[in-house]
Amino acid sequence: MKKALFFILFLASCLGFAQSVNDYKYAIVPSKFEFLKDKDQYRLNTLTKMLMEKYGFITYFDTDILPTEVAENNCNKVYVDVQNTGNMFSTKLIVVLKDCKNAILFTSLEGKSREKEYQVAYNQALREAFSSFDKLEYKFSGIQKGRSEEVANYKMITKDSTLKIQENGIIIVESDLEFENILVAETIKLGFLLIDPTTSTIVLKLYKTTNENVFIANSNSINGVVIKKGQEIFFEYYQDKQLISKKLNVTF
Repeated sequence: MKKALFFILFLASCLGFAQSVNDYKYAIVPSKFEFLKDKDQYRLNTLTKMLMEKYGFITYFDTDILPTEVAENNCNKVYVDVQNTGNMFSTKLIVVLKDCKNAILFTSLEGKSREKEYQVAYNQALREAFSSFDKLEYKFSGIQKGRSEEVANYKMITKDSTLKIQENGIIIVESDLEFENILVAETIKLGFLLIDPTTSTIVLKLYKTTNENVFIANSNSINGVVIKKGQEIFFEYYQDKQLISKKLNVTF
């Protein structure tokens, strides 16, 4: 009965944390865990990185040279820790995901092994702990926590905020996402701003991905993706559990 109750509580915690974990695309694994003496002892750190990648995270060691997109903000990734909760009779490990403020986002169930050989025992216990990620059902949402907006003097404001004219003369307001007008693309560091020249407003902000035809897209109210399909460009997002696809008329 206690095990059943614990499992139900664990599932509930997964549902509660899933949204926040889904907002992280990257993961950092330490090259050495505190309970071990040496770096990557028993290949445990390498196995942790491999399992994080298996469950969908783009994962790096803390000693790796990171790509600019990953390195530029400490809060755009989860930090992975493996903790030893065992004793002299059995090996027990848990996996903990934390954010840049050291707040716990997710804690796995305990993985256990009674094997006497450490290499085998740690491997078994870690794999069992990572089986908790099946219930987590991680899938990157496209909205990265702590992401710098990188829009050079632009600030999206809410409907009841005072309009502000920036140095370049563009008025920043929340768009109603009407796409009948031709939109002009203005290059920024990580992608583009799509601007409606008839009203001088930013309609969408686009961020580059590893696919040159796909961009993460957001406004104040909607998050989705912009996809180039041949010569045509579409903004796709979910609304009321329905996939919406709108054709854009963009001049680059």
